[in-house]
Amino acid sequence: MTVWCAIDKVGVIGPYFFEENGMTTTVNLARYIDMINNFLEPELWSQRINNQNAWFQQDGATAHTERAAMAVVGAMFPDHLISQCDDVPWPPRSPDLSMYDFFLWGYLKSLVYEGKPRTLEELKGAIRKQISMINQELLQRIEANFRKRLQMYILQNGHHLSDIIFCT
Repeated sequence: MTVWCAIDKVGVIGPYFFEENGMTTTVNLARYIDMINNFLEPELWSQRINNQNAWFQQDGATAHTERAAMAVVGAMFPDHLISQCDDVPWPPRSPDLSMYDFFLWGYLKSLVYEGKPRTLEELKGAIRKQISMINQELLQRIEANFRKRLQMYILQNGHHLSDIIFCT
């Protein structure tokens, strides 16, 4: 199962499960663009998030960095795209600089699998439940920790971080 979420200090958008005809599927360019246009953009509007001020960070997955995807995301977040080949270059293999990697996915896995889901529907339900329980205070601590990581990265002149900060 492939799950997508957006996270910042005020909330989590998602989860979005990549599926077709009720079956799980992998992410390709068409599916990624469809998710951006038909899930993310309406969610931004419904939550009244001004994407002209928001930053969008994505990793270097092929579906994310193909020209068509970069055009869609770049238009949605003009001059505010953190990606491998755009406004702010994304350093390769840098999970310590992503709230998803250093927090969200590990946090969710640790809680979701406590209930030992046995079916995809149970797994999706557990993911939805745990995401809905992430509160504002925790999100603000995660974002503050993210800013500390960025400061450390700047002080290290872009080199890998020697000390990883895991406090939330």
